[in-house]
Amino acid sequence: MPSTIWSGAISFGLVTIPIRVSSATADHSIHFHQVHLEDMSRVRTRKVCDIDGEELGQEDIGKGYELTKDQTVPVTEEELDQMPLPTAKAIEIVAFVDRESIDPVRIADSYYLSADGAVAAKPYVLLRRALERTSKAAIAKFAWHNRERLGLLSIRDDALVLHSMKWPDEVRSSAELAPDAVDLDEGEIKQAMALMDSMATDDISGYRDQYRDALKKLIEAKTEGKELPPPAEDGEQKPGEVIDLMAALNASVKQAKKSRDEDDHATVHEMKPRKKAAAKKPPAKKSAAKKTTRKKAAAPKPKSA
Repeated sequence: MPSTIWSGAISFGLVTIPIRVSSATADHSIHFHQVHLEDMSRVRTRKVCDIDGEELGQEDIGKGYELTKDQTVPVTEEELDQMPLPTAKAIEIVAFVDRESIDPVRIADSYYLSADGAVAAKPYVLLRRALERTSKAAIAKFAWHNRERLGLLSIRDDALVLHSMKWPDEVRSSAELAPDAVDLDEGEIKQAMALMDSMATDDISGYRDQYRDALKKLIEAKTEGKELPPPAEDGEQKPGEVIDLMAALNASVKQAKKSRDEDDHATVHEMKPRKKAAAKKPPAKKSAAKKTTRKKAAAPKPKSA
């Protein structure tokens, strides 16, 4: 079971649910150290006082808020822990919303919430089932790491999950990022929808981190003194290159259908159906069959002569 990173309670009206919090995700990235290239020794970050140049240990370091360049107010951990916040020891549910109404840009890290003790089991299951039947999610406030946060409380299988969220003013506007007005043909839109249908799936569990796999092979090759893996072919479109959008959509739909072994009749109506026949029965086999037939037809002539 994952280690507990925080313990407290869910405040649900007058209901209190003691819970333990553990991370819902794991970091499997490959991490590097900074090293001196000449001798491969570690390069470390040292904390040094600006005034006397003395290197400091963690016990010598505290928090301070800079009011001006010459005035800093010290703040202790004890003072932070004693701030009068209702969310300091509880995840306080403040509202319920439709799950689909939440902007995914606002969702950050996810955490599993587990019932802390037998007394918490019944209210825990009560909240979970209520969320299941209503297709709702709970908006909650909680205070971790010296700041109050906004969260989304939902369900995954039989567990409650807390997703930390960005505050509304932390999400930048996308208004200035939209491209200028363009002319789109209705056929192009339908082609894009056909491509989406051909690539639709209900299971994304098979996708892997190919960068991490390639990085492992690179490290293994360097460790064992083997030749480095060849670089991947660059098949990406160059910036500024003009493409035939409809042709690209047609080719993409055909490729997606082929890779999933689906019936090619579902491809775009502009694709010629005779290509499907060629895919099912290769031309080489057809010509071979015809040659055999000719030989059999020609065989009786010498016998009758």
